[in-house]
Amino acid sequence: MALDQRGPEPDRHEGPVEGKRPLPLKVQHWLDKAVGTDIAGREAEWSDAEVYVALARPGGDAWLSIDRETGAVEHEKTTRGAVSLLNDLHKGRNTGKAWSWFIDIFAAATIVFTVTGLILLQFHARARPLTWPLVAAGLAAPVILVILFVHL
Repeated sequence: MALDQRGPEPDRHEGPVEGKRPLPLKVQHWLDKAVGTDIAGREAEWSDAEVYVALARPGGDAWLSIDRETGAVEHEKTTRGAVSLLNDLHKGRNTGKAWSWFIDIFAAATIVFTVTGLILLQFHARARPLTWPLVAAGLAAPVILVILFVHL
C-alpha cells in the first residue's frame, strides 16, 4: 500500500548510512498512526535508497519500505489463513517471548500430568486387571491410525 502522505524524513545524519538500526522514535510514531502497524523495537535495514522493516507475524507476513529520497511509504500485509496461524502458534514462530514461555510451560505441565497419571495407574493396576491392556490399546490406536492414514 503506497501512502500519499510524506512522513518525517528518516534521519540521514545519525549513525551509518547502511546497516541495521531502529527507526527514530518520531518516525515510528508517525508510521504507527499513518499505516497502523507497530514497529517499536524492530530493526530496520538502511541503505542509500530506502529503509526496509520486516514485520513477520504468526500466520502471515508484512513489510514496510520508506524511500529515503521522496519519503514515500510502502506497506504490505499478507495473511496465510487459519491453518498457517495455528501452525506458527504451535511452533512459536514469530510470536514473541510471552508466547514462547507459555508453550514451554504448557509442555512441561503436560509431561508432569502424564508422568503422575502413569504413577496413579500403577497404584490402581493391581485392583483393575484391564488397566495395562487399556493403556496399551490407547497408545496403539493412534499409532495404527497414523500408519494407515497419514501416508495416503
